[in-house]
Amino acid sequence: MSIELAYRQLANNLQSLYDQREANAIANLVMEKITGLNRVDRLMVHQRSLMEQEAHQLEQYSQSLMAGQPVQYVLEEAWFAHLAFYVNPSVLIPRPETEELVEWIRVENGNIMGLRVLDIGTGSGCIPIALKKQMPGASIISIDKSKEALEVAAKNALTLTAVIELKAIDFLDQDQWEQLGEIDLIVSNPPYIMESEKKSMESHVLDHEPPMALFVSDEDPLLFYRNIAQFGQTHLSTNGTVYLEINQALGKEVCDLFESMGYYTELKQDLQGKDRMVKAQLLDN
Repeated sequence: MSIELAYRQLANNLQSLYDQREANAIANLVMEKITGLNRVDRLMVHQRSLMEQEAHQLEQYSQSLMAGQPVQYVLEEAWFAHLAFYVNPSVLIPRPETEELVEWIRVENGNIMGLRVLDIGTGSGCIPIALKKQMPGASIISIDKSKEALEVAAKNALTLTAVIELKAIDFLDQDQWEQLGEIDLIVSNPPYIMESEKKSMESHVLDHEPPMALFVSDEDPLLFYRNIAQFGQTHLSTNGTVYLEINQALGKEVCDLFESMGYYTELKQDLQGKDRMVKAQLLDN
């Protein structure tokens, strides 16, 4: 089977699960992973037959994809901030909107040396590693309650040569806060999808990504944000700042919460025009 035919066959098969554009994009990622050639380079050799090992890989990947597994888990790779991260089902797949959060932080803080950063709920480590690569003068601590997630983050930090400190801490256990010192900047993409929103989610997300990293109860959807605001009151340095990714439906609620606890807030939309990020700074700490 030629490279061109393999791509077309996979893309056509995937259209039973995805729309045409997404199916083509997934097929392109798979063919690039298998052949080591990007789309332009593959056009130059599109009639070349797949080698035996490439054909075997394609068959394995195709079976997993047709079973509904996200392509990032199948390939064990997700791109974020121009970096290739190892991912598995223990961690959330990095999203483009989270890149926007990282970029906001970089633009506003990139020239500050010695910045002490705390990343809450690190998952794959995409946020702290991207920040460290772009802000090498920062000192970054990343925490997560999942030991499996911390193993993934450690692997990525090593592979991508980013020196960050990883700690196994359940942030909702306030007794563990004493393990963390004074912080200049807090960043977090905490669980924020309400249980009632499950019915509107794609099955490849719902069935495969870790629920612990996604969902909060409808009864207390601001659980993590309230704890972050409380932590900041006692651990943020003077003029310390919090940057958060949020549920697009809860922008006002998140801002109101932080403002009620003595913070100035700024709500920012993502490139899709959705309320997606909040910056909060203590008015007097």
